[in-house]
Order: sequence, then C-alpha cells, then structure tokens
Amino acid sequence: MMLRALGFPRSPSRWARAQTLRCCLISPVRERRGLASRAIMPVPLSYAIFDGPSPDPPLVFLHGLFGSKSNFSSLAKKLVLQTGRKVLTVDARNHGDSSHSPIMTYEAMSADIHLFLHQLHLSRCVLIGHSMGGKTAMVFTLQWPELVERLVCVDISPSQTKDISGFQDFIAAMRAVDIPRGIPRSTARRLAEEQLRPTIQEPTILYFLLTNLVNSEDQFVWRVNLEAISQHLNELMSFPDFQTSYLGPTLFLGGSKSGYISSHNYPEIKRLFPDAEVQHVPDAGHWVHADQPQKFITAICNFLALHPI
Repeated sequence: MMLRALGFPRSPSRWARAQTLRCCLISPVRERRGLASRAIMPVPLSYAIFDGPSPDPPLVFLHGLFGSKSNFSSLAKKLVLQTGRKVLTVDARNHGDSSHSPIMTYEAMSADIHLFLHQLHLSRCVLIGHSMGGKTAMVFTLQWPELVERLVCVDISPSQTKDISGFQDFIAAMRAVDIPRGIPRSTARRLAEEQLRPTIQEPTILYFLLTNLVNSEDQFVWRVNLEAISQHLNELMSFPDFQTSYLGPTLFLGGSKSGYISSHNYPEIKRLFPDAEVQHVPDAGHWVHADQPQKFITAICNFLALHPI
C-alpha cells in the first residue's frame, strides 16, 4: 500500500506547549507591498512555545522544506536561557502537524504567519527562517515590516535556488515507498530506508526525510503533503518579485560549506535588505543550526545584542 501524506498531533513536552491555531472563521489575507493584489486563505499552524521572562519580542523559527518545528527544539531551549526571550517554533503548512492545503506558495505561507501572529496577539517578533522558512520570513518581512523587529535568514538568499531536480527525485522516491500495515515502527523505518537509499544516498538527507514517517491507524504514512510540494516546487525554488525593501537589522547566516549564499547574491540582498550583514559559520553546511549549533546560537545572540531596538 502506498504511503499517503497526513499531519498528526504530538504530545507536548515539559518544555513546550504544542498547539495548533484554530478558529471558526478564517478571513482571507490580502497581499500587499509589491505583490499582485489577491486574497489568500491562510491555514492554521501548529506551534510550540518555549516560555521566557523577557518582555522583548519573541523569536519565531520557521523550518525548511521537509522539516518541522521539532528541528529547533533543543536550540529554542538554549536561546530562552541565553536571551530570556520567549521562543516559538512553527510548522509550515503541509508540514509537521500543521494543516494541509493544495496551495504551497510563499505568499500563502506568509499569510499563515500573519494569521499566526495575529491570533497569538504578537505585535512584533524576531523572524528566524532556514531555507524555505528563510524565504517565507523574507516575504513576510517585506509585506509586513512593522511586525518584524529584525530578521535572520539561515543559508538562503532572495534568489533562485538551484538543484530542483534533486528535490523532485526525493519526492518521487518517497511516493514510491510501500510499507505493509501492522508492523512495528523500527521495521517500517528500516523498510522505508531500504527503499529510499538507491535514490537518496546521502545519510544526513535520508535520515532527515525519515523524520516525516509517522504512524496513523496502524499504517505508516508521510506527514508532509508531497502532492502540494511537488506541484509548487518551481515556486518554492524561486522568490517573488519585490520593489520594496525592509530597513530593519537583517542577518544572512550561511554555512561555509554551502553555496546557498554567495557573492552573486549580495546585490539583491542589499537591494531588498539595505541593513543586512552576511556571515558564514565555519565547518557548517546547509543545515547550519544542526552542523554547528553552538556557533549558530552565538551568532543569533550577538546579532540581538549588537542591534538593540
């Protein structure tokens, strides 16, 4: 039986309150600031809160493609201790425990974040986004700059992302995985790993994708919406056209072993984010926060300290 993509709730840990935003009637959000005017229907997002005593705007983490809010859980705990700020980690639409939708664009994901902040009564935040989450954070910040105290984009730029064929191969391999019902998780994971390995040979990527394998009604399924991601992959690899800019403090934090932020991207970064600085973390690849967590935390804390608002 082929795996299907669904989202499932998790039990909250003692560190965080995991919730999903729900409301009886969700009004469309109208695009603004340089984008075509059209109504977008936001979806409820699942999130976790790591409480801190500081009244300063909270840190809001947005994960990358095929990721989830749990990617930042250990970092969130440490950042609460070091900054005192509340930290929120959020599942994007079609990921983790958040709602699924056939629409998977940056404009739509930006509208989701707008609804999320509104329903939590957050007037400002520090947005920290990795990869796809970084592009979502940029789009949101360019649309609603008054809601963003400062912005951190982790190993991504406002430019076309290359290697789209690799992602399509990942999706095709995940769709083709076939796991029988009624088997233990360890066996299901092993079967999925064996079926994915011929296509996805890099262990780090393979194990990262396997975090999306979950059990529902005695069947293992993918919690990510593979159909929506596949249909919008070209848009996810690109970036919307903006003729406006965000004047607040911005940090582009890349990995020294990654090519996602290069000197070719600097002119567009400076056009859209004039107060941006670019740093590269030594000995880190695309998953900067996972490869060098302490250096990542130090960079975030230094950025907060050096740019008081």
